[in-house]
Amino acid sequence: MPSSVAPALFTPLKVGQHTLSHRIVYPPMTRLRGGDNGIPSENDVLYYQQRATKGGLIIAGAAGTSANAGAFPHINNIFTNEQIEAWKKVTAAVHEKEGVIFLQIAHLGRATFSSLLPEGQHVISASDIPIAGVNPMGFPYETPRAMTLDEIKTVTEEFAQAARNAITAGFDGVEIHGANGFLVDQFTNSSSNKRTDHYGGSIENRTRFALEIVDAIAQAIGEDKTALRLSPFSDYQDATDDTPVATWSHITATLEKTHPHLAYLHFIEPRVSLEVDGPADEGSEESLDPILAHWSGPVISSGNYTYDIKTAYAYAEKGPNKLVAFGRAFIANPDLVERVRNHWKLNPYNRATFYTPGPEGYIDYPYYTEDK
Repeated sequence: MPSSVAPALFTPLKVGQHTLSHRIVYPPMTRLRGGDNGIPSENDVLYYQQRATKGGLIIAGAAGTSANAGAFPHINNIFTNEQIEAWKKVTAAVHEKEGVIFLQIAHLGRATFSSLLPEGQHVISASDIPIAGVNPMGFPYETPRAMTLDEIKTVTEEFAQAARNAITAGFDGVEIHGANGFLVDQFTNSSSNKRTDHYGGSIENRTRFALEIVDAIAQAIGEDKTALRLSPFSDYQDATDDTPVATWSHITATLEKTHPHLAYLHFIEPRVSLEVDGPADEGSEESLDPILAHWSGPVISSGNYTYDIKTAYAYAEKGPNKLVAFGRAFIANPDLVERVRNHWKLNPYNRATFYTPGPEGYIDYPYYTEDK
């Protein structure tokens, strides 16, 4: 490629109502640095401001949609006025640098614990099937109660209200967390959904919940402010599907017809392990290509680009609608976009401080000019 031609990774792309100046995305990563009662802290404001770039997309979160969503302590949520007001400082800081910021909104479903819910509330999911094994703290997961039809309607409306709240807080849009074994994904996957009503059984039924949430949010805030994250090949939190290509192809094909102007779809690559450090496993025969063949809008790919920057450049060249999310690299490099653009060395990340309280490992990573 002639040197005068900019690589696709650094060419503009329209996402929703915004034209991005580059394709490097900060993906949603729960860092547990929030204040009390799910309220973003001053450190959160600085963290996102450090990583904002002109025309760059940041996806904050995940944020719980309601008190019943089961968010862990020090996760920032989006269902009270105090939370909304605190998020306004984050969005203002990003917009001051001419960045674009979406908020990922989530319900944990069976991945939470009743001790984190309002008194008298039970852990809920698509079916009464617990996550196998124990959580990172060594405790077994609780057996959830299968949601009633009324509860499904309520949770759908809570997602829509959370989206409205996000817009009030200054976000440019929202990303529905439909991945990684959380509630929306629990409905989609055959291993966690054994319902016998119109939300279970067939692919059309198991994907109904996700698609209805997209419908509700698109109606609430606008199609071009709505996005969805998916992980067809993940087995995280014991969520697997018998026919992932067919299942998620139904989602992409349906959205192409019903909501072709969504801001983007965000996919986790099949080679990704959320719990292991190391380079991508390119030996996997699984591919998102047949699923993405049904979708013509913007696509964010997330998956181990931290370990080989060349793969990010290559992915962006695959089509005019491709964006690349860097997770761990963005944690450790607030100036990641310029480091990638100029092929500067990256700071190594410290996994031990991913979820610890305080500024260490959060807002104290050096910029390249400070580190030379």
